[in-house]
Amino acid sequence: MTSVPLQPPRRLIEFTLDGQETRVPEGSTLLDACRAAGKDIPTLCEGDTLTPKNACRVCVVEVEGARVLAPACSRRAEAGMTVHTDTERARHSRKIVLELLASSTDLSTTPRAAEWIKEYEAKPDRFGPDAARLNEQPKIDNDLYVRDYDKCIQCYKCVDACGEQWQNSFAISVAGRGFDARISTEHDTPLTDSACVYCGNCVEVCPTGALSFKSEFDMREAGTWNEEVQTETTTICAYCGVGCNLTLHVQDNEIVKVTSPHDNPVTHGNLCIKGRFGYQHVQQR
Repeated sequence: MTSVPLQPPRRLIEFTLDGQETRVPEGSTLLDACRAAGKDIPTLCEGDTLTPKNACRVCVVEVEGARVLAPACSRRAEAGMTVHTDTERARHSRKIVLELLASSTDLSTTPRAAEWIKEYEAKPDRFGPDAARLNEQPKIDNDLYVRDYDKCIQCYKCVDACGEQWQNSFAISVAGRGFDARISTEHDTPLTDSACVYCGNCVEVCPTGALSFKSEFDMREAGTWNEEVQTETTTICAYCGVGCNLTLHVQDNEIVKVTSPHDNPVTHGNLCIKGRFGYQHVQQR
């Protein structure tokens, strides 16, 4: 039986959000308040299982009295504050961020990126063909997942998931500075020679598809990947007695990848190598 910690209810604080009086539990972020109010704020580096890193700045909002725009993913709501989410200043900032990201990074597998670029009328092409890009081939050095750093926006979610926030393997980190900064194993060794334990928790939190299941990568290359026809079934991992929940993504009666519900009190979206990748025996013929 899973124990559920009981805590006293948090007191509510009141502030003004886009002209409306809003009440949220103390400690809530502005992004929490926006989502509770049904406001669609774009996010990339924010993750519901990780501490906000404030890396992408696409979720910025305007707080009256503040000198700079505030990242909604990390700024806590305060009593009496006045927040505007759709001002010209906030929209212009999001537009510039999207232009910079899309001009230097392949966002083709980033959910909703094309929608946001259209919504904010971003024009990544205005930086020209010489915009800094890695132009690297995907790193395929194992049979489980692929690293395509042309799609990496350096949000550091994978580093946090691999490091102190969840797995504590510390197999990857940020190497280099400025335009040379990138996610790397120690001394850029092959993944197979690193401290990686292949839990795939970095893949779980990647927002752009820079990290993807080998099965998904191969199907995308072959043009057969189709999320619209895929079904999702949540079950319990049978490898041990921990009780981790698995969500099986199935296409054409084949498991194509495995994720885990982020709201599960046991796993919080995390799995081990067996739960994440050990599904091939189910469909062996």
